[in-house]
Amino acid sequence: MKIVCFHVLNDYSGSPKVLEMVLSGLLSKGYSINLVTSKGNGALNNLQGKKNMIFYQYYYRFSQNMLWNALQFLYVQCYIFFFSFRYLFQKDIVFYLNTIMPVGAAVAAKLSGKKIVYHYHENASAKSRFYVFLARFMQKLADEIICVSDYQRQFLRRKNAVTTIPNSLPPSFEDECVKFRGKGKKEKRILMLSSLKLYKGTLEFICLAVALPQFRFELVINDSWSAINLFLKEYGIEVPSNLTIWDRQKNVLPFYERASLVLNLSNKELFIETFGMTVLEAMTAGLPVIVPTVGGVADLVDDGVNGYKIDVQQLEDIKMRIISILTDDEIYASLSRNAIALSKKYSYANTIDSIEKTIIG
Repeated sequence: MKIVCFHVLNDYSGSPKVLEMVLSGLLSKGYSINLVTSKGNGALNNLQGKKNMIFYQYYYRFSQNMLWNALQFLYVQCYIFFFSFRYLFQKDIVFYLNTIMPVGAAVAAKLSGKKIVYHYHENASAKSRFYVFLARFMQKLADEIICVSDYQRQFLRRKNAVTTIPNSLPPSFEDECVKFRGKGKKEKRILMLSSLKLYKGTLEFICLAVALPQFRFELVINDSWSAINLFLKEYGIEVPSNLTIWDRQKNVLPFYERASLVLNLSNKELFIETFGMTVLEAMTAGLPVIVPTVGGVADLVDDGVNGYKIDVQQLEDIKMRIISILTDDEIYASLSRNAIALSKKYSYANTIDSIEKTIIG
């Protein structure tokens, strides 16, 4: 059995990280995998050189220029559409599409009579009409759809051959976290891993840093320094002395090791998280979290047990909760213990076995 996998943009965001983990697990089970994705730095590069893994790559870069992005997207869809026909006469082929974006490959697979499995990470109904259009295509073309949360799944019109398989983390991540979680930290440090999209709460995080000078803040942005500097200039942001901004990172473990608390400030009125990999990473590292009140990310948190659910619109409430968590050792210790305990619900072995069954079954 050969798995032909498509992922449009290889970077260090959540969906390629999940895909890297899934493909590593499938490779360990002996499957042959062809991966078609973009060139450049990203989580999927960690798979290069592995046995039974073949890479095919094309040029694609996200830009602030929407017209350029649209032209690139059309180019990629044409590329993967025609590329897919190389498997036309091959048997025992499954097309595994990560996110709703590789629609060109899905159309080609349908015309070729190949099995199509979508790993659906987005919540299209909370995005633009374009995403809704792609989601409708997915529901028409897919033989199987994998959702990452029940919250996300409920928005699909299609009900048959749809499976919820929550994300998880590779065992190596937890092994590294065990080495440092529970250790005392010299400084109280608040961490957020985000992007430059306004709905991710980047501006609000900077406001919190200004309002809480007694704590250190770290903001890791999944973009280049040139894009970050452009963003800061566009919004006239002066970075406070207690805030450190980082560009795209290959390894985020050192940030969790330094952190005391992790925030997700996504604006539920503009964007709803379907899962929240950074929140699961934080919990595995023994860190309390503050997240929005709705979405798949909210499903990870038991309010007051391993963190708190507060929307970004209540920034003053978030500020006061940060102070409460970081100044009360008893509360902090309880949240930390519970974060570790709840993270264990998301089993790597179960995730890989369930995805294998969906793809191959």
